[in-house]
Amino acid sequence: MYTKCWHVIKDEATHTFEVVSEAVSDNAFTNKTYAMQKAGMNVTFILLPVTNKHASKESIKFIGYSLEAGLYQRLLKQHQEITFKQSDFWED
Repeated sequence: MYTKCWHVIKDEATHTFEVVSEAVSDNAFTNKTYAMQKAGMNVTFILLPVTNKHASKESIKFIGYSLEAGLYQRLLKQHQEITFKQSDFWED
């Protein structure tokens, strides 16, 4: 059994991806991504086990996608803006 996984997030709208982190627990990462999807964002996540083939972040590539540094932070900010707009809607 693999003990660590690479957390990869993909933005389907811009065809970009970022390897976010290497961690044992993926709960927070997957929950955030589900929240983004529920808010209407077109994002997906992939959990890749850390193996000899994927021993480093640089070895991970996806056909048709380009690497974007800071993608996860940009998506978190975009999700926060969507959430605030939705909360402003309910306050009126």
